[in-house]
Amino acid sequence: MQNSELNNGRPLVMRSEKQKMLAVELYDATDAELNIERQRARLLCHTLNNLAPHEDTRRHALLAELLGTANGADIQPPFFCDYGYNIEIGAHGYFNVSCVVLDVMPVRIGAHVLFGPGVQVYTASHPLSAADRRTGLECAKPVNVGDDVWVGGGAVICPGVSIGAGTVIGAGSVVTRDLPALVLAAGNPCRVIRPL
Repeated sequence: MQNSELNNGRPLVMRSEKQKMLAVELYDATDAELNIERQRARLLCHTLNNLAPHEDTRRHALLAELLGTANGADIQPPFFCDYGYNIEIGAHGYFNVSCVVLDVMPVRIGAHVLFGPGVQVYTASHPLSAADRRTGLECAKPVNVGDDVWVGGGAVICPGVSIGAGTVIGAGSVVTRDLPALVLAAGNPCRVIRPL
């Protein structure tokens, strides 16, 4: 037994920082494995963002490599993400230019979702306590966007948020809490304005 420490008579199992990250626990983002995976995503995004406009076949192949499955998503460059493999996009998803997805945790985007230019989706977060932040540990929460959602340009979707199907989010909104289906919502913080 390599690990001499015991937990109720059983050996402690050492978990990787990636396992902690995906388990919604504090983790060390400077971990070597995570750095390699982020670098891979940056290189794929760089290649994707520098393709000539007519290179559709290569673009679809790169998106499939970056995301695992692209489901025919139309992502306009430039596009940026942390890992790529935590992003799931339903059929006919559209991202306008300059979208950013910090996919430390899963980001599930439904079918027929439209993102305006400059939309940012964050799963990554940091502890609220300054002392805890000084440890360098980070945390994250998943984001879910239902089918047929339209997110206006410059909107920010914060960690842990779920957006119901058919909802429209106004440009420049900051979505800090869950939104129900079939509503128009806008503002900072984003609030329901009316049903659709």
